[in-house]
Amino acid sequence: MNNVFKKLFNGIWTNNPVLVLLLGFCPTLAVSTTVNNAVGMAFAATFVLVSSNIVISSIRKFVPNKMRIPVFIIVIATFVTIVDLVLYGYLPKLHKSLGVFIPLIVVNCIVLGRAEAFASKNNVFDSFLDGLGMGLGFLLTIVVLATIREVIGNGTFFGKNLFGLSYSPAIVAILPPGAFLTIGLLLGGMNFINIKNKEREKMRKKLEKESLKTQKEVK
Repeated sequence: MNNVFKKLFNGIWTNNPVLVLLLGFCPTLAVSTTVNNAVGMAFAATFVLVSSNIVISSIRKFVPNKMRIPVFIIVIATFVTIVDLVLYGYLPKLHKSLGVFIPLIVVNCIVLGRAEAFASKNNVFDSFLDGLGMGLGFLLTIVVLATIREVIGNGTFFGKNLFGLSYSPAIVAILPPGAFLTIGLLLGGMNFINIKNKEREKMRKKLEKESLKTQKEVK
């Protein structure tokens, strides 16, 4: 159970695809003007991540090394097509809002990167966990980013007005400069938390050493 949690936490925080690995910035910044779009993109990318990781891990021993990238792209494109058709059929408004960024999941660095770096080298279950963890990390990041931008830039959350007609939104938040400023703040916040955690861990180890030294001197 600890191993499962560790692999999921790796994608959610330790190696967050956007805030740590710095991948997938194009869809993250482009569709995060509203939480609704962000959630739709995140679930689409997570489905493709998990599904492609499972298939690629399953066939990794049968794919010649020189052919692996074309095969990976075909597998990923298959699941992107499924997502595209499902959204078009059942969620046409969301499909229209996301537009070209759905087909572009095929060349998303997060998806192809995990296929090459992890799924092609590990078993199916671990690849499933890796895809799910990375997908959840992407979901967390893009939803937080979209929430900040939508609330500040529109005064709404999931399209519902939060502050009434008297609120004067900061339109810059939903424009490209606002996207870069917000993602920069998130990156800075995450780095700050990681630095503080490292300092606490360093202090904990130092106290443990001093405690052991004291115990030895007493004996």
